[in-house]
Amino acid sequence: MSDTSVLWEETVQPGASWSHVLKRGTALRLTDIEGGANAGALFYNFECPAERYNMPDTLKAQHIARLTTGAVLYSDMGRILCSIVADTVGWHDPLGGCSHAVMLKSRYGEGTYQQLRNQYHRNGHDSFLIELGKWGLGPRDLVPNVNFFSRVDVAEDGAMTYHENNSAPGSYIELRAEMNVLTILNTCPHPLDPAPAYQPKPVHLSIRRAPPPGPDDPCRLSRPENGRGFTLTERYFL
Repeated sequence: MSDTSVLWEETVQPGASWSHVLKRGTALRLTDIEGGANAGALFYNFECPAERYNMPDTLKAQHIARLTTGAVLYSDMGRILCSIVADTVGWHDPLGGCSHAVMLKSRYGEGTYQQLRNQYHRNGHDSFLIELGKWGLGPRDLVPNVNFFSRVDVAEDGAMTYHENNSAPGSYIELRAEMNVLTILNTCPHPLDPAPAYQPKPVHLSIRRAPPPGPDDPCRLSRPENGRGFTLTERYFL
């Protein structure tokens, strides 16, 4: 991404939340500044938020259990919200969910704003709700989220293993918006992160213009199902 193409950039501080309508024809790059970050994410069709990211369809349509370059994020209408057009990490978690207040209290003890001010223990669940509320959405609109920069392996017996420091400093992933996508992010710790102290990491964001996917686009061609997904998405804008 050249500097001249950047429309906007900012840093989401550790344990903070962020939301934006990522416009069709733009791309969002998330960069793990220090290494070991987690960026929880939710995605909605901005024009009709009842259409939102669908984790089961995203995984089964592409025969995957992780996200990386070439994968797309499906909505529950079979359309494509975002495509992953670049990734230096190689593995992003679509399965682990988000942290909540009871979990953080049991792991790190009391960490309220009254005690710690801006260093208080913010969790993924409540952070999502805060950002959703800004757009007229609420608890019933929560769906399984993506965790960028984190890796979770699942054994045959269903046991989930979190990999520490999956992402190196400076690693990034870039999402191209195929619709006008309400994007909700937070930088709270992954729920399976075994770190003994509450230590979320910052994530840098930058938005640039991106050309539309052509017939030879790698995300379109990575799975036969994706070709149909792009067709449905393009028909939506006719």
